[in-house]
Amino acid sequence: MNTLITGKPGCGKTTLIKQIIEELNLNVGGFYTQEMRIGGRRVGFKIISVDGNESILAHVDIKSPYRVSKYGVNIESIEKIGVKSILKALEENDVIVIDEIGKMELFSPRFKEVVNKALNSEKMLLATILLAPNPFTDKIKRRQDVKLFYLTPENREKVKEEIKAIFQQYL
Repeated sequence: MNTLITGKPGCGKTTLIKQIIEELNLNVGGFYTQEMRIGGRRVGFKIISVDGNESILAHVDIKSPYRVSKYGVNIESIEKIGVKSILKALEENDVIVIDEIGKMELFSPRFKEVVNKALNSEKMLLATILLAPNPFTDKIKRRQDVKLFYLTPENREKVKEEIKAIFQQYL
């Protein structure tokens, strides 16, 4: 079963995933993204594997041909942390966490390849996914084996309980 969460930026998708994993004590592998702030101003994003490896995913000071808004994207960190942690989770864990299947990560063809591998595996997948239209993510959202939740601040608790029920049923 593939469980995906979408919603507007800042609605709590990453927080929700972390709460579900903690409350259910799941055996997970994969990665998260986390904002980097200086003086209250967002300057970039880190990519952090569940087992603690981290790298800068995107930053205002990175010079890169790959850009999302004001951020230069570090493709190497997607491959080194994101791709590697998904492949490791496919081998070693019950649940794969991908936070997120988003614009920055989609610059990497290898990332897209391992996302499909995770989706097609027998493992449980818990992921956040881009809200905006995109051919790759739209195709994922239409899959028969995907349960997609649209998260808002108002429905956060309800969505959390529904996702927890799915995982309790399958694990």
